[in-house]
Formats: sequence, structure tokens, C-alpha cells
Amino acid sequence: MKVWQTKEQLTDLLCSLVEYPSITNSDEEIAIIEYLYYILEDRDYYKKHPDHLQRHPLDDGRQLLTALVKNGEAAETIVLLAHVDVVGVEDYGSYQNLAFYPRELTQELHKNSSDLPKEALKDLESGDWLFGRGTMDMKAGLTVHLSLLEKAMSGEFEGNLLLVAVPDEEVNSEGMLAALPALREIKEQKGLVYKTALNGEPMFSKYPGDPAYYLYTGSIGKALPGFLCYGKETHAGEPFGGLNANLMVSYLAQEMELNEAFIEKVGEERTPPPISLMQRDLKFEYSVQTPQAAVAMYNVLYMKQTIKELNEKLLLAAQRAKAKIINHYHHQASYYLEGTQTSAFHPDITILTYDQLYKEAVERYGEMEVERRQNRLVKLRDQGDRDFSTTLVQSLASLCKDISPMIVLFYSPPFYPAVSSHHDPMIQHGAETAVDYARSQYGEDLEVVEYFTGLSDLSFIGPTSARSSLTDLTKQMPIHGNGFEWPAEDMESITMPIINVGPLGRDPHQWTERLELTYSFEKLPKIAAETIHQLFKA
Repeated sequence: MKVWQTKEQLTDLLCSLVEYPSITNSDEEIAIIEYLYYILEDRDYYKKHPDHLQRHPLDDGRQLLTALVKNGEAAETIVLLAHVDVVGVEDYGSYQNLAFYPRELTQELHKNSSDLPKEALKDLESGDWLFGRGTMDMKAGLTVHLSLLEKAMSGEFEGNLLLVAVPDEEVNSEGMLAALPALREIKEQKGLVYKTALNGEPMFSKYPGDPAYYLYTGSIGKALPGFLCYGKETHAGEPFGGLNANLMVSYLAQEMELNEAFIEKVGEERTPPPISLMQRDLKFEYSVQTPQAAVAMYNVLYMKQTIKELNEKLLLAAQRAKAKIINHYHHQASYYLEGTQTSAFHPDITILTYDQLYKEAVERYGEMEVERRQNRLVKLRDQGDRDFSTTLVQSLASLCKDISPMIVLFYSPPFYPAVSSHHDPMIQHGAETAVDYARSQYGEDLEVVEYFTGLSDLSFIGPTSARSSLTDLTKQMPIHGNGFEWPAEDMESITMPIINVGPLGRDPHQWTERLELTYSFEKLPKIAAETIHQLFKA
């Protein structure tokens, strides 16, 4: 009996998934995997093949789910990829208690429609949109994948489908990283051949009010570079006796934020410019001593650029900031110091990469001593990846503080490789199938775009599009080898072509997040099913 096929059935299923407030790192992120297991284990297929439905633990107690539907002795398998976690709901304000109840929230917004922006109000009044956290990103995609899995249980596809539902996509992608060895193990145990991965991330608008419908043949890359600004402390009553790290990081912000030099264009696609995701000083107690260190981290997106090219742009930005910081110091000192007065402090700024700083510390103290200090920090670690990366850099900077002020470039997780199957003949055929089917059956025009710009877990299983040495990244990543290892071997063993055919929604990660129901739950399931049929034939 099929229960996940009609628009009404899929809307009910979506609401049941959204009602689990599976914010990343919450207990509900575990509970929704249990719920998926519960609703699948009761199906006849999994009663006959219980070993095809599995929960896989992460090191921190969370779990991911794999659900295989095998068609006889077929080996060719399409992986359906989805994440179950969502971002927080603080932005919902007075509607926060309804954020995970889509029908009730949508009904309440009808009563208070003046609260909505113009575009959201227009969608609300159409009567075909459902509001709520996770409706778009990406529990609708997961809902459609469950519908496809149900079709596979009835033998509708020539090959196998393997659903992979993971936690933590919104923060560190730890769920997908844990899924890599699980996929590798299932492949070997069941004798599978992974033909392609089909993701269900929603369409992302290219600009506000964008009316176009998209499917994607790749996923954009992301690096998270950080700058540690290590200044020279001084008393607030003697401001020209040192260099405030907060001043240094403020000039870096001016050089990095929205900098057009980082916009990459491939065909008609462009990456958004960098934007700061974190900026603060590292002084945790109040005093009239200026902060010695500050840190900033930036979201930098790329498509075909190499890490080496990104490094060069980042270091150029640091050089420009350096010149402006020193000029600012001397310019302001000229107003304060009079006559023959001078400052004993004459600022210069050393710009280093993390690797250069590490080598500097080793030259002074020896590798054993530097490793001893870092191992001690690893042992005592009680911080997340980004804060701990900063701690490791700051520790080395303090060993070499005689060369301060300094600006140190480093990288922190998460890192998403840019991946693309845009020129893969099979994926081209699959994309053409989706486009032709959507047009002929529904009069909908789908536009094929190479890079999904919202970031996705496809980055860990798709073919990389930038010819970049991973060493260029990892040698500038303090946490690599200190509690974090890049899973290069697992990634290489299951790399497969990728495509993203997802639902229609708007405003991801905003309180007006919403899903359009007719395209997403009437048309998309049939478009995706036809695409799968053709992918198996290719």
C-alpha cells in the first residue's frame, strides 16, 4: 500500500517531519532519525529485509540512517541524499512556538498578515505555500525521497535506491563525514555499484524575487579562512604604546567583507563575495589593557579556483590592511603627540600563514616542544572546531610574540570542496530528462545550473571541480592532525556523479522560510522518478 504519493499525503508526511525540532546538535536531531527508522521498519519490504535498514552512530552519540531498496540481483544503485537537521528559530520572535508546526503557523500568519514582507505575503495569500522551519531546507526534499523509496519498494525502478539521511549538515557536516565509511561498507557488503547521487536540496533564488526554477549538476565549494591579529598590548592611558588587535581586525574586515576580488565567474554563474561569520577579540576579562589578540573568520565560496589562488588573495587583503593600520596609527599619533614627543613603539606588522608560524615556533623551541604544547591543548580541549583552531594559532603566536604585531592566516572546518558533474554525459542526460519532462507534462521551465550555491553534502561524494592540492589547505589548518582528519580515502572510494533535483521554496534560514506545495509534491516526485528511470538506462 502506497501512502506517500499524493500531494496531501506528502504534506502530512512533511508536517510530521517538521514537528521534530531537529536543530543541529539537539536531542531532536537524534529523535527524527528514530522516527524515520520507525516509519520505515513497519513497511513490508523492511520486514523481509531488516538488514537493509540501518542506523549508524556518530562518535558524539548522534546517528544517521541508511535505507536500501534492492531490486533483485541488480548492482547499480542511486543514492538519495538528505539531511534532517535545521537551523535555530530565534528569528521567529513571537511566532517561535509555532515554528515547527507548519499548518498552525501558516494559519496564524493569515491572521497577522501585516507582519509579513511583501513577497511572503503574496505567497501566503495564494494558499499554496506552507511556512515553517525546515519546510524548505530540507525536509521537503527528504519527503520526496521517501516517496521515491516507496516507489522502489513496489519495484518501479530497474536498479536500487539507497536513502542516506544525515544530521549536522548545517554546521560541520559531521553526519555526511560519518556516512562515508558507512556507504563504503554497504557498497562492499551488498555488492553495489554507485551510479549517481541525487540530492533533494531546494532551489535557491539567484536574487530577490527570482521566478526561475533550477536543478543543479554540482555544488559550490566553501572555505573558512581566519585571521588571527596578534597586537601589542598597552594601557588605555598610553594608547600609542602598543597596537590594539581590535583595530587590526577592523581594517581586515574592511578589506575582506564583500570584496569583489573573491567573486568567481564560471559561465553565467558567480560566487557571492566573502562575508564575516565571526569577529571578536580574545580578551575574556575586563581591564584597561588593550586586547592583545582578535580573530575573524570569513565565508569564502569558490567554484574552480584553487586553494593556492585563494591564499594569494587572502594574503593580499592582509597586506592592504597592514598598510592602512600603520597609516592610521601614525596619522592619529600626529594629532596626539606634540613637539618633540615620540612613541617608543613603532608598529610594523608581520604577515604569516599558519604553516610559516608553526615552522617559526619549531625553529625556536624544537618540534618536540611545540608538539607537546599542542598535544596538551588537544587533551584539554573543550571547544568547538573554530574556537579550538583559534586557540592553536594563538598558542603558537604567544611563543613567537617578539615578532608581533602579526596577522596569521589559517583555515578552520568546515571545508566543502567544489564538485561538479556538469560535463558528465549521464548527468547531462538526466538533467535533459528532467527539463523535458517538466516542460512537456507541466509547462514548467527548469534551468540547469552547474553549482548549487547553498552548500550541500554533495561536496563529499561528487567529483571535485577545482584542480587543487588538498595539502594547500590542510597545512594551513591547525586542527588537522589535532583531533580532525580529512577523510580523503573514504571520499575517493565512493566518489560518484551528482545531480540535485529539489523542491520549490523561499527564504531559507529566515523566519519566512516556506515551501510551495503544488510543484514540490505533485510535479517534483514524478519529475524525479522519470529522471531516475533515465539515469538507470544511461
